[in-house]
Amino acid sequence: MTATPSGVPEQGVSEVGVQGGVSGVPGQRASAPDDDVPRYAPQWLQLREPADAAARSPELLDPLRIRLANRPGRGDLVIHDLGCGTGSMGRWLAPRLDGAQHWILHDRDPYLLHFATVGAPRAAADGSRVTVTTQRGDIGRLTADALTGASLVTASALLDVLTREEIDRLAAACAGAGVPALLTLSVVGRVEFTPADPLDAEFAEAFNAHQRRGDLLGPDAITAACEAFDRHGATVRVHPSPWRLGADEADLTAEWLRGWVGAAVEEQPALAARAESYLRSRLAACAAGELHVQVHHSDVLALPRPTGGAV
Repeated sequence: MTATPSGVPEQGVSEVGVQGGVSGVPGQRASAPDDDVPRYAPQWLQLREPADAAARSPELLDPLRIRLANRPGRGDLVIHDLGCGTGSMGRWLAPRLDGAQHWILHDRDPYLLHFATVGAPRAAADGSRVTVTTQRGDIGRLTADALTGASLVTASALLDVLTREEIDRLAAACAGAGVPALLTLSVVGRVEFTPADPLDAEFAEAFNAHQRRGDLLGPDAITAACEAFDRHGATVRVHPSPWRLGADEADLTAEWLRGWVGAAVEEQPALAARAESYLRSRLAACAAGELHVQVHHSDVLALPRPTGGAV
């Protein structure tokens, strides 16, 4: 899931309370003492769900529906949702696809899997049944064998917290199983504020660097995914899916701002001296309904090319 703010005040910039995760990664909450797996706050995932639903690209659904309608064997759709979080992808997509569906929800956090199960969709677009099961594990080690019988692989806000090796492994697994993938809401490193502030670009650059920490791809993930799926024999389509945040999304914008600034300061501590006044001004404009933000993402649809190279 994309590094995004949890709203848990675990570190701060003065009394303004820039809220980030335990390591400055927005969106994360504390891991268990014996587990270094990052955790994501369900409150944040629930807060962002309406913006995610509005942002995902419906333009990619028609080619996906055509592929699913012509898949061999027919029967129920079997959909693997990777890094499912609280299950927002299923709630968005299941009612947009016809036919009975069985969703297999993957996440490393059993706490989130519980939320995803409780809130799972029950009916497809045509009223057919939707069922779910959960599978806890490391999606970075997914194999083609694990996708045997799958009709579709989905993920939301996942690619940008993977490494190049993990993305290549995902593409290889989908290719080996001959299964399409719909991977939504990957950040691309661009944020637009209205009104603008001279410091916007500096904070954005620091945040993007923070997302690229270690081997993670952050804003480079879309390019890496397109290259990987193409290399493994898929036709790849990309469509923009920006968050458009205005007065009606003030709570989400405020939480996102706190985490975005907090992560930028962790990456570039020299920004701390200016972060308090910058964030205070931004939050005041947000509360007044005067701030509009576009957080740019992209969605990817990868359709395995049939033998012979036909699209």
